[in-house]
Amino acid sequence: QVQLVESGGGLVQAGGSLRLSCAASGLTFGAYAMGWYRQAPGKERELVAGISSSGGSSYYADSVKGRFTISGDNRKNTVFLQMNILKPEDTAVYRCAASLRGGSRLAGYNYLGQGTQVTVSS
Repeated sequence: QVQLVESGGGLVQAGGSLRLSCAASGLTFGAYAMGWYRQAPGKERELVAGISSSGGSSYYADSVKGRFTISGDNRKNTVFLQMNILKPEDTAVYRCAASLRGGSRLAGYNYLGQGTQVTVSS
């Protein structure tokens, strides 16, 4: 059974930082591109960051470029999202995803975690 378990969300003031973690189990971690989607109330789900299965390429949405960094640890089957200079508009549920297609841009996903709430206060 595949599980993607996110952690690290919380409440932070604007300008602050958070580091999200996603622990994957039940899948061959190195075969999947990994990414982070977010969805705010009333908005569509968007891919904010992705990393290819090899770790050699990454993707960032324009809204987070220069502030967020995605990385992976194949030994621990874990992917991270370091979020700096957080803004109120970053407030959303962040969900970890694993995809066999699309490289770092994750053409859809095969598995999606339950999510962790990130709230940025102004």
